Amino acid sequence: MHMPHIGAGTFRLQGRQAIDSVANALDLGYRHIDTAQIYGNEPEVGQAIAASAVPRKDIFVTTKIWTENLAREALVPSVEDSLRKLRMDQVDLTLVHWPSPGAAVGVAETMQALMAARERGLTRAIGISNFTIPLMRAAIDAVGASNIASNQVELHPYLQNRAVAAFAHEHGIHLTAYMPLAYGKVIDDPVIGAIAQRLAATPAQVTLAWLLSKGYAVIPSSTRRANLASNLEAGRLALEAADIAAIDALDRGERLVSPDFAPSWD
Repeated sequence: MHMPHIGAGTFRLQGRQAIDSVANALDLGYRHIDTAQIYGNEPEVGQAIAASAVPRKDIFVTTKIWTENLAREALVPSVEDSLRKLRMDQVDLTLVHWPSPGAAVGVAETMQALMAARERGLTRAIGISNFTIPLMRAAIDAVGASNIASNQVELHPYLQNRAVAAFAHEHGIHLTAYMPLAYGKVIDDPVIGAIAQRLAATPAQVTLAWLLSKGYAVIPSSTRRANLASNLEAGRLALEAADIAAIDALDRGERLVSPDFAPSWD
């Protein structure tokens, strides 16, 4: 599986806003689009992709299974429904969006159902999101680490998730960083700002380059074409070891996404 390291996220984008954001992203050169069942924008994402001059085969599309669809009998039909909304025969990556609240559905049942979706050709690859180390162990036990393409987790300078990252790396599971700009908090960070000023870059570019330097994929979102273009340039920005160390030192365990059904975090 080849996942482009910089993707366009669509969290909180609705209607025309979602269509325009995806259309702009593809026009600018993005080839990785991230959506989810719960975002309620799969039809708009699919519409933008279908209308784009970029061939579908050149676009990496990720969607995520919502918690109500994690049981064996519900998961495959939910993927088929996502494909109808997206106007696609297959997505590139399908993730478990969140582990089942209260472990109502076992990890093994969900992962095996995901494997069935892959075997039917509905998705090229499968993975997980918001999985802790114990949950990653359970997923590995169910389907093997080699079948888990990515764990999409909150990752930014203030929450570096080092234990999860180390475990994933040990088992060959790629990480995708969501909320990479910490809801925009990095824009006003003096440490990141100083690096950005020296490099004639933006704080967002520096933060994304820092995540990319660690081998993570990033999926920032924006409704503004200028911001989408600027974020994409992060892939060309080279940070010095001292810059990376300075941002590493900003970790304070500040988690921004933790709904009441979240697992017990590492």
